[in-house]
Amino acid sequence: MPITILPPKAFRDQPPRHSLNHDSDDVMSDATSDSEDSDSQPGGVSLDGGATIHPRKRHRSGAGAAASSTFTKRPKTNAAINSIPRSAIVTPGERITTDPQWMRGHGTYLSSASLGEQAITSSLAGIVTRTNKLLSVRPLRARYTPEVGDLVVGRIVEVQAKRWRVDVGSTQLAALPLSAINLPGGILRKRTETDELQIRTFFAEGDLVVAEVQQLFQDGGAVLHTRSLKYGKLRNGVFMAVSGTGGGGGVVRSRRQVWTLESANNGGPIDVILGVNGYVWISKHVEPVVPEEAKGQTGITNLEEVVSATMYSSQNDRIEPETMREIARIRGVVTALVENGLRVDEDMVTKGYNEAVELALVSADGPEDVYLGGERGEQLAAALTAV
Repeated sequence: MPITILPPKAFRDQPPRHSLNHDSDDVMSDATSDSEDSDSQPGGVSLDGGATIHPRKRHRSGAGAAASSTFTKRPKTNAAINSIPRSAIVTPGERITTDPQWMRGHGTYLSSASLGEQAITSSLAGIVTRTNKLLSVRPLRARYTPEVGDLVVGRIVEVQAKRWRVDVGSTQLAALPLSAINLPGGILRKRTETDELQIRTFFAEGDLVVAEVQQLFQDGGAVLHTRSLKYGKLRNGVFMAVSGTGGGGGVVRSRRQVWTLESANNGGPIDVILGVNGYVWISKHVEPVVPEEAKGQTGITNLEEVVSATMYSSQNDRIEPETMREIARIRGVVTALVENGLRVDEDMVTKGYNEAVELALVSADGPEDVYLGGERGEQLAAALTAV
């Protein structure tokens, strides 16, 4: 049978099309008139074969059309941010804030406040620090937290079968394995039972060592090693303990922790070792003595053999009075830096030593004056901060 194709029905109540060149006022007037009966006109396609389509329209008022076209944003205020000042000192149990927008970090805990609110409260005495929305409290004084690669100065406190226990100022004693040191003569071999029996000939209780953090445990313990010419037993100097990286003034991680300082007043070269853990060693610089039969031989291996032969000696060399005086002056500079809240690194120690030499020249005692406490220390710190 023949098929009759009927023409499509015309759209009813179709809104007039507007070109992009029409004014915005005409478009707004049409949208306002259509919005009045939009609820009574169902959208979609009719079931009787027609194609009646009513476009969905957003409700707009004629006067507030321009205002409703933009999103209403809540104004940002810095009142909550400014209410927590930077570098504010708090005590344990002191409430920091009840604003829920802040997150608690180290040194804080949540406590119950009035009306069921949660307050961020300090758990220690320190300084409030803000990192974006994170609040934490940095302690005024804290123990050293080891990190891999740190250069530390420590004291042997216990000798065990295959290792030493070293006090590095941390919450736990560090471990120095027998396999992590250089044997006398630079011999590279596996450690045997004979080495274990002679373990006290290398390091004994009370010896000071400079080492590097090689490995960390999950509980915070550290493993040290002394496989380098600049590491090993310390002698011919003076030891001092200052604040480390816990907070305030003290030793900081810098480019160089060990260097040789050319002292004034015929003091000669002086070695300075700044342990990241806050332990400082200041000693006379001693050049390695090369035997006559080994002078013609060159190479790093031969140098290691010569140095390793005397690196475990506990006998101090003779130190001249001029050198001891300059060592005491450098010690006073480090103490003055810490007491005045300044960082202790190579740059500050070198500048402070040069300034201390100048202060001694204008004093009544001359170069023999090495006192840098009290007002002299404040004067030294003021000269360093003014540069």
